[in-house]
Amino acid sequence: MPEQLPADSVGLVTPITQTFSEPLLLACGRTLPSYDLVYETYGELNAQASNAVLICHALSGHHHAAGYHSLDDRKPGWWDNYIGPGKAIDTNRFFVVSLNNLGGCHGSTGPVSIDPATGKVYGADFPLLRVRDWVSSQARLADHLGITQWAAVVGGSLGGMQAMRWALEYPERIRHCIVIASALNLTAQNIAFNETARRAITSDPDFHDGDYLAKGTYPKRGLALARMVGHITYLSDDGMDEKFGRELRAGSFVLGSDELVEFQIESYLRYQGDSFSGSFDANTYILMTRALDYFDLSREYNDNPVSAFSHSQCRFLVVSFSSDWRFSPQRSREIVDALITAGKPVSYAEIESKHGHDAFLVPDQRYRQVFSRYMNTIEV
Repeated sequence: MPEQLPADSVGLVTPITQTFSEPLLLACGRTLPSYDLVYETYGELNAQASNAVLICHALSGHHHAAGYHSLDDRKPGWWDNYIGPGKAIDTNRFFVVSLNNLGGCHGSTGPVSIDPATGKVYGADFPLLRVRDWVSSQARLADHLGITQWAAVVGGSLGGMQAMRWALEYPERIRHCIVIASALNLTAQNIAFNETARRAITSDPDFHDGDYLAKGTYPKRGLALARMVGHITYLSDDGMDEKFGRELRAGSFVLGSDELVEFQIESYLRYQGDSFSGSFDANTYILMTRALDYFDLSREYNDNPVSAFSHSQCRFLVVSFSSDWRFSPQRSREIVDALITAGKPVSYAEIESKHGHDAFLVPDQRYRQVFSRYMNTIEV
């Protein structure tokens, strides 16, 4: 709990739930008759509604990107390092909107919600989603807020995929697209990691084909294991070695000792898995990873990213991190190369970091400088 809120914090924030009664036709062919989106805002929308920035979250993210919900909070929102007065996304200049995506488990309509057609929890019957469905629902939220054009759409990882989709689906409604630690599509290795995580969940005896809430159970062990697998891929070898090495939490290698040896990294991963499985929904995790797998920016453009980006009208900032092997700098350079070939304005930075894919979330001086200087070029 902070004794007092930091001067560069957006302060205390309250999530807002917006209900949309107009049916939403999804890419899978099914329709949601109505749905809720939970979001937060930071800063003030100017008179011209020209200073709005949309934050698109990654796989396990949500609407609480900055500030505190109460003075009892142990930590702020997940991107508080970069959102706030004087920070990269400066709330003295920008009106920031951060939402929990459709299908999420933090208040927006998703697998834990009640299906109005049956009166029961959706569970595994919640419709499959694509990134374009999130963008469509976000556009409706923008309409509700009176925002006809975003100053910028910003996202890391899966959030970066949403930002790029915005640039193609609503090119006239976005002036800047900021894509951090992302890719045009997933590699086979990435899809394999996601499938392994899903199999950990679905193999849990308490999963019950996704009907666990109706059964009064929860696949906590499977979800914890899925998170452990995922978390390993978000870190780098050097970063893990520097933070944990081969340090022991318990036990000894002394001859004759019968105490089971436990490494610090084992304890850390178990903690991450247990913590995550206590706050996230298993069906949502499956849904989000499938949306990640299915994303391919250029599929509808003859598998040609240059052709895809030819439809964009905005400026781009693309950022990668040297130790990110899940979304490597090579994948970001593919985005940059396609944009250059399409004749689109793009800035690119590769940041030296030991933090792997998680680098886009943690404090880093060079990253902050690049991010801040680009955001300062945006006219509002």
